[in-house]
Amino acid sequence: MKTQKVKNIIIFVIMVLVALICLLPFYFMIIMSTQYTEDIYKGITFLPGSYLIENLKTVFNAHFEMYYKNSIIVAVSATALSLFVSTLCGFSFAMYEFKGARFLFAFVLVTMMIPTQLGLVAFVVEMKSIGWMNTLLPLIVPPAATGFGVYWMKNFIGSNFPKELMESARIDGAGEPRILFSIAVPCIKPAIASLGLMNFVTNWNSFLVPLIVLNKSDTYTVPIGIINLNSAYRNDLAAKITALSIGIIPLLILFMLTAKTFISGITMGAVKE
Repeated sequence: MKTQKVKNIIIFVIMVLVALICLLPFYFMIIMSTQYTEDIYKGITFLPGSYLIENLKTVFNAHFEMYYKNSIIVAVSATALSLFVSTLCGFSFAMYEFKGARFLFAFVLVTMMIPTQLGLVAFVVEMKSIGWMNTLLPLIVPPAATGFGVYWMKNFIGSNFPKELMESARIDGAGEPRILFSIAVPCIKPAIASLGLMNFVTNWNSFLVPLIVLNKSDTYTVPIGIINLNSAYRNDLAAKITALSIGIIPLLILFMLTAKTFISGITMGAVKE
């Protein structure tokens, strides 16, 4: 009994140390956001400075709240669309047998192997030809269809939603839309929550595509706003770190609210068909 107690204490101490190591970069980020830019280059310090208010003024004088609003619009809209499309496609591939299903699913998997950078030039030409440059639409509509989302939902639904349940619902007179939204969706909430969190983080942190398609300051998202956060005569690193600290707040809140569901979805999604 004592041996087990000692083991539990050792495991607890190790977990606390690992957690502290993981949290240390966030702590230094917050500390640096309270300092003057030139003080950051002098070395690492564990004590906060007295320049936080000035850094916050610099950040919000650059209309950072507008970048924040743009990022929220992009992340929420793109995530909602992606969940809708991925759920529909994943349910179709998992529950129905139709001609060309294997070929189409293989094609979806192939799209996951193509780097975004490879089609960037064609993507920009396309966005310019349809008049979407310098708007938020290129950051919302194209990410709605993701190969990973379809793959994730197909595997999860196939492993955790029995076809017998769908057949029973049909016998009771339920149509296909009702089977999906009233019966299947409640059963796959962990998968939806996990995929939603991953999509939100991806869209919130998106940098390359916004950097290419957004050239007007009123359309900037948080990552693009941060790199353009400079004063007239110098690179204000402390203000950028302050903006970065503010920018991760929605991600931290979202993860804390969905942590249990996210871990449950990851664990259940690991089950093979």
